[in-house]
Amino acid sequence: MHTVWKGAISFGLVHVPVKMFTATEDKDVHLRYIHKPCGTPIAYSKSCPHCQKNAEWEEIVRGYEYEKGRFVLFEGDELDAIKPENTRTIQILDFVDLTEIDPLYYQKAYYLSPDQAGAGAYSLLLEAMRQSGKIGIAKIAIRSKSSLAAIRAVDNCICMETMHYPDEIRGLQQVPGLPEESKVNERELDMAKMLIDQLGAPFDPGKYTDDYRIALQDAIQRKIAGQSADIVTAPAAERTNVIDLMAALQASLDAAKSKPAAAAASGANAAAPSEGTTSGEAPGTKPKAKPRSPRTRKKEDAAR
Repeated sequence: MHTVWKGAISFGLVHVPVKMFTATEDKDVHLRYIHKPCGTPIAYSKSCPHCQKNAEWEEIVRGYEYEKGRFVLFEGDELDAIKPENTRTIQILDFVDLTEIDPLYYQKAYYLSPDQAGAGAYSLLLEAMRQSGKIGIAKIAIRSKSSLAAIRAVDNCICMETMHYPDEIRGLQQVPGLPEESKVNERELDMAKMLIDQLGAPFDPGKYTDDYRIALQDAIQRKIAGQSADIVTAPAAERTNVIDLMAALQASLDAAKSKPAAAAASGANAAAPSEGTTSGEAPGTKPKAKPRSPRTRKKEDAAR
């Protein structure tokens, strides 16, 4: 089991370190909405109908609608400031009889196990509640929500069931059509009581099953086994990062190809003779004089 909470049960001066585990699990068969033409699951985005665009997380705050269309806004730090101070303690306020609590109050069940070196204190509280026949009424904060809770012994485990606050339970006077007083025929009443006696039996939770869930699972398996036309494969999502990578690789190849061409052009320009230079001479240097023949030298000496 996955630990969903860690803290301590507190009653009087006694603290019992505990870990919390959910006692129930969701067995519902969850069906998703699918776009039938292509088989893609329908996505729900956080969009603003007024601005006609998707909202970024940094643009989203919490708000309470106190009048139609009017909201009071809260930033995250404002909500953190008013959270329950002690979120790691199950504070037992009273011990009561289990029969005093109407099942209407119960919400969700959890198992509590001893944590760290708390096995001795855990066993003490467990046995004390078992022998006294009492259960504890406590306050606890889970995920920023403060709840009432019933702490009781179930076999060798301490269990906790979160409870509604009294103002969360609707009064019977709000239910329409209830008879103000019961007027029944005595003979019919006796027959109804006889029927109840005939159907009376010890509670065996194993005999009750979710018939709809079983039928739905069977229908799913039949469709899968038969590979009917109702079996679709969602198209692969567009991988924009791969496209960007390919574009980057292509640009890199193009750049790599252009470098040798640029280098060759630069080399050709350096090798070409400029005006007033001979082949093989570096630009900017004076051309070397041609060697004179012996006849030319004699003429020059005679002229002098």
